[in-house]
Amino acid sequence: MKTVCLHGPESTGKTVLAGKLGYPWVPEYGRAYCEQRGTSLEMVDLLAIAEGQAAENRKAMVTELPLLVLDTDQLMTAAWAQMLFGEVPEALMAYPKADLYLLFAPDVPWFDDGTRFFGEYEKRSRFADLAEEMLTRAGVPYVRICGDWEQRERLAREAIGELFSFAP
Repeated sequence: MKTVCLHGPESTGKTVLAGKLGYPWVPEYGRAYCEQRGTSLEMVDLLAIAEGQAAENRKAMVTELPLLVLDTDQLMTAAWAQMLFGEVPEALMAYPKADLYLLFAPDVPWFDDGTRFFGEYEKRSRFADLAEEMLTRAGVPYVRICGDWEQRERLAREAIGELFSFAP
C-alpha cells in the first residue's frame, strides 16, 4: 500500500480534495477533536491529536488497498506545535511517514469554519513556511500543490500517478 498525505496550512482545499480524488482516505482527527473540545489548545492536546490521527491511520491500513490518502499526519501536527508553542516534541517527528506528501500553498481564499486559526496573511504565510519546514526536516518527498481548485486537483492526480509509475 502506498500512502499520500495532504499537507499544508488551513483552508487550502486538502479535505475537499481528499473526498474528490476517489481513493479511500482518512479524515483529519484534529478537526473532530477541536469540534468536541474547543480550540484552546495546549501541547498535550497536540500530542493527543497526533496519537488519535495515528490510530485512525492504522485502522485504515489494515485493508489491502493500492493507495490510501491521509488528510493529514503528525508532521502537520509538528507544524502546529512550532506555530503555537515555538517547539516541536521529537515524538511528533517519530511517527511513520507517508510515501508522498502533497504540500498545499495558501494561494486560495481563507475560510473560517470555526476551528481555524491563521487567516491573516502574515500568519498564514508563516504557517505555510513551517509546514514545508517540517517536510524538509523529516526528509520526505513532496510535491507542491497550488493554483485554483481545478489546477490543485490536476496537480494532485499527476503526483499520485507519478508515485505509481515509479513504484518498484
